Parts: sequence; structure tokens; C-alpha cells
Amino acid sequence: MASYLVTGGAGFIGSHVVEALVAGGERVRVVDDLSTGRRENLRHIDGVDFVVGDLADPAVADGAVDGIDYVIHLAALPSVPGSIKDPLTWNRANVTGTLSLLVAAQRYAVKRFVFASSSSVYGNAATLPVREDMLPKPLSPYALQKLTGEQYLRLFYELHGLETVSVRYFNVFGPRQDPASPYSGVISLFARCLVEDRAPNIHGDGEQTRDFTYVRNVVDGTLRACVSPGAAGQVCNVSCGGRVSLNTLFRTMRAMTESRVEPKYTEPRVGDVRDSQADITRAKELLGYEPTVFLEEGLETTIAWCRVRTR
Repeated sequence: MASYLVTGGAGFIGSHVVEALVAGGERVRVVDDLSTGRRENLRHIDGVDFVVGDLADPAVADGAVDGIDYVIHLAALPSVPGSIKDPLTWNRANVTGTLSLLVAAQRYAVKRFVFASSSSVYGNAATLPVREDMLPKPLSPYALQKLTGEQYLRLFYELHGLETVSVRYFNVFGPRQDPASPYSGVISLFARCLVEDRAPNIHGDGEQTRDFTYVRNVVDGTLRACVSPGAAGQVCNVSCGGRVSLNTLFRTMRAMTESRVEPKYTEPRVGDVRDSQADITRAKELLGYEPTVFLEEGLETTIAWCRVRTR
């Protein structure tokens, strides 16, 4: 039995990671400031050591890491638009918090530090699918902050020997992604609108594409990153390796819900990339990762969860 720290563990992805770890018999500590996470996401999971705190505070980071074998750092302020409006607040959460945790992890000699990065670091790539060796071109403070986190992990590995792995997530979706949150992804927003028979907004023309990744795949890739021998010091894409336009996504979900609403098209959002698709070769080779839940199955599960939630 190993001990894991999951930062942001009360959030959408974090709660799924915690659930998988506890089911596997591991000891789990969660640190979350509850700015975007919710206690109710963990209520069905027994035996979790829950700490409310701000990881940008070194004392909180120290207390969180003490006695921990593996750190899974998911805590962050998401949202590209939010980071553009308020880069200082986002930087404190996404950069200072990460650095504070890295310093604590080095001090307590954790076995490995896994960081949740983002496909947004690639920006508008000239070619698809994107590979980890391509030059990043972040288009927003959020994307830059994730890239900065990756670089700090690389430095701590090279300078101090702290084993680190960055996993770049691609448009994660699934149950517990709160559609009422201003930071929520497009699938949860579509699901809520369609279940309630309301027209959702699509920013731009809807032909932009994304590599949507069901949360169970992300959990598997993240946990593999904790223990795979050859992954230390690396960055890996974790996704399904495909892409679909928002218009196609909407039509698919509309058919699943038997709705007849039409979307409302609005202005494109500043800082959003046009197209996104991952090459997952490195994750397959280094982590033994293979996606097991693909788009339609994930959409069905997510819509079913949303139906229950909106009753």
C-alpha cells in the first residue's frame, strides 16, 4: 500500500483519481481549496484524508506532502478566458502553487511527482496530430502557466533528481463535470442544455475540432505515470488520439437526447485554439497506455449522469 497526495482531489478529474486509488487499496490524502472543487464529489469515498488549503502557501504544501510516496498535482484554476482577465490570480494558483509543491516534494523525497498539464500548450499547431517534441506556442496565460509548470518539473528532475512526469490532458469530460461552473467543458454544457431542451452556445462557426477524452482514460494514464519505470523526466499526451468538430459533437449529442434544439453561434473566444488532436505514441510506449472508453460510450454515460442530476 502506497500513500498518494491528490491535489485538487475534490474536483471533477481529481475525484475520479481518488476513487480509483481508494478502490485499489491505496492511502489517499486530498488537498483542495474548494475554489472549483466540491466536497460532495468525495462523499461516496471512505477513508480519504481531506485537507482544505492553498498550496501556494509553503506551510500548506509542506504539511500536504509529509509522509507521501506519490504526488498527483491536479489543483489549478482552469479557464482560458479567466486567465486572460485575471492573469495574476491564475499565475498564483497555477505557477506559484506548483512550485511550492515541488519544493515540498523535493524536501520530503517523494518517489514521483505527476503534473496535470494541458493540450493548450501547443497553441495552433501547424500540423496534427501534435507530438510532445513540437515547439509549444501557448495562446493564453493559462496555457503558458501549464507550460511553466512542465518546465519546473523538468528542472527539478534534472537539478535535484526528483522523479517527475507531466501528462498533457486533452478536453476531458465525464460525470461530475459541473455544467453550472464557468470553467466547465463544452460537453457538460451541451449535455445540460440538451437534457433541458435549451439551445447551447457555440463560440465561432463550430468547425473547430477537439480530441475529447473520457475521464476514465485520463485516470488510467495518470496512475500509470506514477509508476512506469521509463517515464521519469518525460512529458506525455494522454487522450484518445482522434478529433471531432463541435458541430458534429452537437449533432451526435442531440440525437442521443432526442432533442430538436439548434445551437446559437456567438463570437469566437480569444485564446482558444482552432484544432486539437494528440499523437499518443509516447504514452503507449512509456506508460503502456491505451484508451479504453471512446467518444460515443463516454457521451452516453455523461448524458445519463446529467439526466439524473437535473431531475
